Amino acid sequence: MYPNSNQTDRNPVISTPENTATAVCESAVVEEIGLARWHDPIIDKLGFDPRSQYVERFWLGLLGPSTTLLIRRCADLLDSGGGTARVNLYDLAAQLGIGHKGGRNSPLNRTLSRACRFSMARFIGQQLFEVRFRVAPLNRAQIARLPDQLQIEHERLTNRSPVDVSVERGRARRLALSLIECGDGFDETERQLLGWQVSTEAAVDAVNWAWHRHCLAADSVLDGANSEG
Repeated sequence: MYPNSNQTDRNPVISTPENTATAVCESAVVEEIGLARWHDPIIDKLGFDPRSQYVERFWLGLLGPSTTLLIRRCADLLDSGGGTARVNLYDLAAQLGIGHKGGRNSPLNRTLSRACRFSMARFIGQQLFEVRFRVAPLNRAQIARLPDQLQIEHERLTNRSPVDVSVERGRARRLALSLIECGDGFDETERQLLGWQVSTEAAVDAVNWAWHRHCLAADSVLDGANSEG
């Protein structure tokens, strides 16, 4: 079980259910909010990209489809924007296939609120929405809520031989980095690795690792171009 990330991060305006509701309510009266990454030194190291198969396979039933789609879409927007983005709430609702009418009780506001309740995201003030850079592994209580088959899959995923894991991880990382550098996106790379019979655990780790390296390299190029300009 992982510690509450609020213990390691700066204290945001939104850190309690009451503040969550207030911020979501306030978001109903604006058309656009800012997006940023929510970093945590522990979860960033041990967690999974919101677009990973791990999140789709094990978190989906707990978060629900709209909240899962929300954090995945935000991850895409943040990657495209180099870690920050602006998003029109009505456009975002349309992309998720839900509505944004009804004030604080709109489907989009309920989705934003649910993301905050599960600590997938948080509001800083009323117009900045931070989304987890990495999603934490399920804790024991959450694993117990999974269907039996998914509990078996999760146990198999987390109890492999360290030697086997290390060998497969190295191979999978090299493949993932090659695919991403050739232009494949996050989802495409993970699906290709799984199609090559790479285990889910190794595929998730490899794409997270390769995508992070790719983003760091892109940010470095951008910083260099800005400094020259």
